Amino acid sequence: MTEPVTVPAMSLRGLTKVYGSLRAADAIDLDIPTGSFYGVVGPNGAGKTTTLSMATGLLRPDAGTVHICGIDLWAQPDAAKPLLGVLPDGLRTFDRLTGSELISYAGRLRGLDPAVIEQRRDDLIATLDLAGAARVLVMDYSAGMAKKIALACALVHAPRVLVLDEPFEAVDPVSATAIRRILIDFVAGGGTVVMSSHVMALVERLCTHVAVVGAGRVLTAGTLDEVRGESELEARFVELVGDEREHRDLAWLRPS
Repeated sequence: MTEPVTVPAMSLRGLTKVYGSLRAADAIDLDIPTGSFYGVVGPNGAGKTTTLSMATGLLRPDAGTVHICGIDLWAQPDAAKPLLGVLPDGLRTFDRLTGSELISYAGRLRGLDPAVIEQRRDDLIATLDLAGAARVLVMDYSAGMAKKIALACALVHAPRVLVLDEPFEAVDPVSATAIRRILIDFVAGGGTVVMSSHVMALVERLCTHVAVVGAGRVLTAGTLDEVRGESELEARFVELVGDEREHRDLAWLRPS
């Protein structure tokens, strides 16, 4: 008896984006297993944000395809996009709404019933410790609070795949703990998280799978243990990406 084939939560094939002479994404091929906590790591300018933007429908690729749970994102966006929850890097929000209003607005955009929106909004506000700021305009939020309210907006419609670009950046340790708990529970319940990060220790702590991206290409991908081998992920990362910076002796920094 053959086992059923599991469709990847996200499948990228030949994904390409070119800006002049820069190939920000160079024929990216990547499969994100369903139910995985997938880390995407790479140096600044490696193409992580460009790739994730194309993978979530925020940026149209020059070539290639994206499938979300087997559905072609660009051919059938109305079917694929409801499966996605997205927290982009540098997200611009309607910051003259209160936090509560912004989550409700996100739910309405997703076509949810008002009663469902209200219940989910209140659950998310409580879980993310935003009750004290629920009636405050988002424009007055700190960077960490704005990150949390954007995460709530990405979760309100109960997506199957959650794509997060640097979700812990500018987030305090208490809030980070709450976010980690939400994401771990989401994966335990059958969801899939795709997360970019510069913090290797965080990726090692949370992720089951990882891809290392450099110069617009996937340098290696697989389970965490397959990618890092016998070393720590950071050492493997440096080995793959290389350190081509010019090193000079900054003797003038030393006290005389």
